[in-house]
Amino acid sequence: MPELPEVEALRVFLDENLTGKEIARVLPLAVSVLKTYDPPLTALEGGTVTGIARRGKFLDIGAGPLHLITHLARAGWLHWKDSFPAAPPRLGKGPLALRTVLTGGDGFDLTEAGTTKRLAVYLVHDPAEVPGIARLGPDPLDASFDRDAFAALLAGERRRIKGALRDQSLIAGIGNAYSDEILHAAKMSPFTLAASLTDDDITRLYTALRTTLRDAVARSCGVPAGKLKAEKKSGLRVHSRTGEPCPVCGDIIREVSFSGFSLQYCPTCQTCGRPLADRRLSRLLR
Repeated sequence: MPELPEVEALRVFLDENLTGKEIARVLPLAVSVLKTYDPPLTALEGGTVTGIARRGKFLDIGAGPLHLITHLARAGWLHWKDSFPAAPPRLGKGPLALRTVLTGGDGFDLTEAGTTKRLAVYLVHDPAEVPGIARLGPDPLDASFDRDAFAALLAGERRRIKGALRDQSLIAGIGNAYSDEILHAAKMSPFTLAASLTDDDITRLYTALRTTLRDAVARSCGVPAGKLKAEKKSGLRVHSRTGEPCPVCGDIIREVSFSGFSLQYCPTCQTCGRPLADRRLSRLLR
């Protein structure tokens, strides 16, 4: 799933390639992709893109008073096109979910692989009309998100830290991959209870969070949209690297599987050398 660094890189890319251009048409090509119907997508025709924003994992394309907002979910992606085929695309065929064409002939496609369709597109007057945006917590790269603000968010948290970091209503933009990377950088077990963190733990975790995300954004920005997925994978130290040596200590990276996702960690760096129990279908991190 694209997370904060990849979505921020897409924002930068679209700001350079889309802002100031006129929209010719927006075509929904998958039945499930469009989540709003008023205003209609035709309201964008002839509008000029005025700016691109990122809200957590959401992309927000502003066009006058309207906002075309996309959440790529787990298997969605954006593909920039310098031109499109003359023949119109067929509704509901293949991974193509939505096409945006500019008056200059260029534009972008949104696609979604697999059979589970979660990619979502909204056209609204106010981004807060999108339920997922209305629930977002603070952005961890915002200047106001300092160590004390982070500590205040964790105060009273009873969950394990892995689940807390992934909660979009607590902190916006961090998902499964970067929560693994942050916890590895902080040398902290994903099963650690947030309520048990000391002041030193919170400081170490905050530093790891900011550094990990900033470094990932720096690596991703400037990379063509089509190569961002590969760039993300190449920069990950533990996530999706089960069975490989830890780049810090050389221990073997291990995995814990749950219903619908898995986490990866280094026993030496994070759990004092002790493997975590792999309880499939566990509710520990919910």
